[in-house]
Amino acid sequence: MPDTNLSQVDLNANYSYEDYMKWEFDESLELIHGKVVLKVRSETRLHQKASGTLMFRIGNYFRGQPIDHYPAPFDVRLPKKSQDPNAKVFTVVQPDICVVCDRTKLDDLGCNGAPDLVIEITSKSTRQRDFHDKLNLYQEAGVAEYWIAESAEKVMYQNYLVDGKYELVAIVGEGEELISKHFPGLKVAVSDVFKD
Repeated sequence: MPDTNLSQVDLNANYSYEDYMKWEFDESLELIHGKVVLKVRSETRLHQKASGTLMFRIGNYFRGQPIDHYPAPFDVRLPKKSQDPNAKVFTVVQPDICVVCDRTKLDDLGCNGAPDLVIEITSKSTRQRDFHDKLNLYQEAGVAEYWIAESAEKVMYQNYLVDGKYELVAIVGEGEELISKHFPGLKVAVSDVFKD
């Protein structure tokens, strides 16, 4: 029987994907290295606008290509790199946007493995997590490129995986374009992302 009340969950305990799938809470959450992390329930209007603009640009770029892209909420299950592929998964995240080239990673429940590009749009409550916890998590999982759209500063940070470690490739501000290293034709005008 599914758990329907978050109070039934011990936030200090470790959980697996099997546990996560039994939960039917009103609250939105992620599971990072087995720990429950509550997500912000309602994002700001500007967050949603930035997400919509990025999805539109990405959608136009990949139109007609066998590459999938998804906005949150979309479950991405991330096993540790060294972990047996058949072992239990203890990390489930919902990036603001993710791009997946390898369709064998996709199933009806989301993505099982590292997307090729992940974008997180910061808010006051997620900034620390996006710049540190999620950056380390995506690096460990092998996400090739990770963008962080910093709403307060109206800049975008571009991280690219080189020999298993992220290099900060660019910090791009208004009036400039972020150009993907993994998908060289994919360009995003930062002014458009943060336009009100």
